Amino acid sequence: MMPEEQLFETEDVRSRAEIADALVAAAEQIETGTVDLESETASQTVDVPSHPTFEVELERLTDSETGEQRYELEYEVRWTK
Repeated sequence: MMPEEQLFETEDVRSRAEIADALVAAAEQIETGTVDLESETASQTVDVPSHPTFEVELERLTDSETGEQRYELEYEVRWTK
């Protein structure tokens, strides 16, 4: 297993419409081959190759103490360099 190096991360609560807008903007950048990531405290630019791997994952997670369930929907684009 390769060691992990976190290059960029952001997380905040947004409306569905705001999330959809962000995904559309991300899709447009992926299509051009260059993605610019920005937050209030960090920025990162990455070149995406023409044929990366695309994964969609939906998980239901249950808190072992409270029994509360939460869902995670993840879209992942990955490649090796």
